[in-house]
Amino acid sequence: MAQIGESYWRLTNPKVLAAWEDLTPLARNEWICCVLWPKKAETRSQHIKRLQSELLEGKRRPCCWLGCIHRKDKELSPSVRWVLSSRSKASK
Repeated sequence: MAQIGESYWRLTNPKVLAAWEDLTPLARNEWICCVLWPKKAETRSQHIKRLQSELLEGKRRPCCWLGCIHRKDKELSPSVRWVLSSRSKASK
């Protein structure tokens, strides 16, 4: 089980858990951000299912993910900045 803030993900499949534990901290963080990014719980649930299936397929990073906005070692790309600004305008 992985705890993210108040959220718990139940990684009960031993193969999924082993794949999760084999990820680097940065790769885990990208998956966490990918799962927590959607606002709707239903979409987050879909992302958790995707995480589990892709880990079983041997994938180590989320595909088609804009990138973790929490990374401090590099500047956000223009496309990520645009998505974030579009998102903040839509939520107002």
